[in-house]
Amino acid sequence: MDVGSSDVQAELDSVEEELQLLEVQISELLEKQAELTSRKEELLQRLEGACEAAQCSSSSSSSASSKSEPGMSQQEMQRYDEAEFPWSAAVEEHLRTSFHLSAFRPLQLRAINLTMEGRDVFLVMPTGRGKSLCYQLPAVCSEGFTLVVTPLVSLMEDQLLLLRSLQVPAAALNASSGKEHTKTVLAALTDPKAPFKLVYVTPEKIAKSKLLMSRLEKAYKAKLLSRMAVDEVHCCSQWGHDFRPDYKLLGILKRQFPTIPLLGLTATATSSVLQDCRKILCVPKPVTLTASFNRANLYYEVRVKDSDGDSSLSDISSLIKNRYEEQSGIVYVFSQKDAESVSSALQKSGIVAYPYHANMDPEDKSRVHRKWTSNKIQVVVATVAFGMGIDKPDVRFVIHHTISKSIENYYQESGRAGRDDRPADCIVYFGFGDIFRISTMVVMENVGQQKLLQMVDFCQNVDRCRRSLMAVHFDEVWDEEDCNQMCDTCRHPAGYTTLDVSQHARQVVQIVELATSMDERLTPLKLVEAWRGRGPAKRRKMIQTTELPRRQAEAVIVFLLLQGYLREDFSFTPYTTYFYVKLGRKAPLLKNQTHKLTMKMKTSGAERVSDLSAVESREMEEPLPHHKVVKEQMNMSRKQDLQPSRQTDQIPGAFRPPKGAGQTAADTEKPGVLPPPPLGPAVRHRPPSSPTRRRRSSTTSGSSTASSCAG
Repeated sequence: MDVGSSDVQAELDSVEEELQLLEVQISELLEKQAELTSRKEELLQRLEGACEAAQCSSSSSSSASSKSEPGMSQQEMQRYDEAEFPWSAAVEEHLRTSFHLSAFRPLQLRAINLTMEGRDVFLVMPTGRGKSLCYQLPAVCSEGFTLVVTPLVSLMEDQLLLLRSLQVPAAALNASSGKEHTKTVLAALTDPKAPFKLVYVTPEKIAKSKLLMSRLEKAYKAKLLSRMAVDEVHCCSQWGHDFRPDYKLLGILKRQFPTIPLLGLTATATSSVLQDCRKILCVPKPVTLTASFNRANLYYEVRVKDSDGDSSLSDISSLIKNRYEEQSGIVYVFSQKDAESVSSALQKSGIVAYPYHANMDPEDKSRVHRKWTSNKIQVVVATVAFGMGIDKPDVRFVIHHTISKSIENYYQESGRAGRDDRPADCIVYFGFGDIFRISTMVVMENVGQQKLLQMVDFCQNVDRCRRSLMAVHFDEVWDEEDCNQMCDTCRHPAGYTTLDVSQHARQVVQIVELATSMDERLTPLKLVEAWRGRGPAKRRKMIQTTELPRRQAEAVIVFLLLQGYLREDFSFTPYTTYFYVKLGRKAPLLKNQTHKLTMKMKTSGAERVSDLSAVESREMEEPLPHHKVVKEQMNMSRKQDLQPSRQTDQIPGAFRPPKGAGQTAADTEKPGVLPPPPLGPAVRHRPPSSPTRRRRSSTTSGSSTASSCAG
C-alpha cells in the first residue's frame, strides 16, 4: 500500500470512528427524548390527579375519589353518601340486624346507593376494607338474587360460611358441585319464592355452562336477577397481576342482561387495568370509586438478603421471637419446598410455625388455617396459595422471605397485616438470586418481566418513600410527609450516597461482550463471580475486575438491568428455564467516555439498619414507636379480658358462630396442645402462653386518613 492509500485509509478510519461516536450520541439523545416524553405524560397525569384531588378534598372528608359518567358533578356524587333514598331505611336496618355493624366505612354507602339505583360501579378498595358488603347488603335489601362471580372456590366457601352464620341465604355453583345440588340451585333461579339472595359462581361456569346461562336468561325476563357482582375484577385484564382467561368471557353478562347493574370489585388495579376491564365487561361508563391505597397503620421495610439465605432465616427467627413474641403473622415464600424448609427452620428455633401450600391435603390446609385463626399457631409459612379470603384481623407482621412478582401482588399480600387498624409490619427480604428465580417463573406471563422489574426497583430504592412509589404505581397523588415515618426510607432519610458507577458499568459490559465473543452465556451469578475476579485465570487476564463487596457488586448489576444497559435472555428446556445476561439497548452509550451513570447506594452507616450480621444488636434496640403503641393496646386488651362481663366486639366482615357450632374434634382440643405438623418431621414446640384474640370495632367513615385522589 503506497503513502497516498495509507493516508486515505487513515482518514476513512477516522471518519468511521466519528460516525460511530455520532450514532452513540444520537442514540443517547433519542433515549433522553423518550425519557422526557414519558416524564411529561406522567406529570400531566399527576397534574390532572391533583386537580381531581383538590375537588375531592373540598367535597368529601373520606380518603377516596370518584369518577363517574360525564355530566355528574362532585356535588351530585356526594348525594350518594346520604341516607335519603327509598331503600335507605332497609339498608340501615339490615346493616345492624343482618351484618351486626353500626356504621359504614368510606365509600361503602356510596357504592351501595349507586348500585341500588341501578348504576354500573367499579370499586377499588384495599384488602380487608369491606368490599363484599357493597353487594351483600344490597342483595338482602332487594327482590330476587344477586349473581356473584368469584375466581376461587375456597373464597366462595369462606363467603358462604360467613353468610350462613349471619343467616343470609346463599348458594354456590362450581366444578365440585354435585348433580343434585346443581339441579336445586338452577331451579331456584327462576322460582320467585326461592330463598337464595346471593348465588356465587366461578367464571368457568359462566363461560361453559349453557344450562346456567339459560336459567339466568329466564330469571332476567322474570325480573329475579337484581344485580351482578364481579369480584377480583382485575383478573379480566391481561395487564392485571392475576389474569385469568375465563374472565375475558364475562362480557356476555352485560350483553345478555343490559339493564342489570354490574358491580366490579378489586383491591389492586391501575387506571390502565380498569380501562381494559371496562371494555372486556362491556361497561363503557361505570361510576368508578377509588379508595386511597394508603394503609396508614402499616410499616414498610426492605432488608437485603445475603446469597446463602441462612442469615435471612436467622434474622426472621430473631424478629419473631423478640419483636413479635406471642403475635400472629405470615411468612411468604417462593415455593412449596421453601414453605417446608423455612417452617422447619422456624420450628427448630422454638417458633410454632406450619407450612401451607397448594399440594397439601385439603384437610391439612383447613386444619392449619383454623388453628392459625384461633391463635394456636403463631406463624403460617406459605406460598401465594395462602391468599384470598384470609380475614384475620390481628396479624401483626407479614414477612416476605422472597420478593413478590409484582407491586400489586406485594400490596395485596402485605395488606393481610393490621386489619384491626393497629400498627403492623410488612418486611420484604430482597435477594439477588431471587430476582432470577422469579423471572424464570413469570417469563411466559404477559408483562410479567415488566412487573417484576417494577418490584425490584421498589426494593432497590434507598431514598424515596415506599408509599410514594406505590402511589405512582397506583396512579395516586401522594405527599411523602404524610408517611409519618412509617417506612424505612422515611425513618432513616440520610442513609444513602450517590455514586458514579460509569466505570463499573463499562467493566460489566466488557465482561458480557467478551463472553459473547467467546460464544459463552453468563448467568447473573457467573457475571458477579467474573467481575469480582473469580473463575478461569485466562478470563481474569482479559477483563477489569472490581474491589466492590459482593452485595454492592450485585446492586450495580441489578441497577444496570433496571436501566437497560443489560437485559435478560432465557433458554428453555423440557424441564427448566435458564436466565442469562446479555447487553441491553443502552450499552452502546457507554462507549462514549463522557457518558456518566450514577446510582444511589446505602452508606455503611445505613447498612446497620438492614445488616443481617447485626441481628442481635438491632433487636436489642429500643422498640420502634409503632411497636410501643401495639404493646400498650395489647396490655389494655388483656386487662379487659380479666373482666368477667367482657363483651367481644364484632369484627366487620367476620362472624361469631354459636357456641359449639361448626366445631370439629380438632377445634375442641385443649388450649396450647398442638397437633403434629401436617408435613415434615414432628417437632417439639413450646405452646403459646394463652394468646388473646383481639377484635376490632366498626369504624365510621370519618375515621380514615385523608388522602389525595387517583390521578
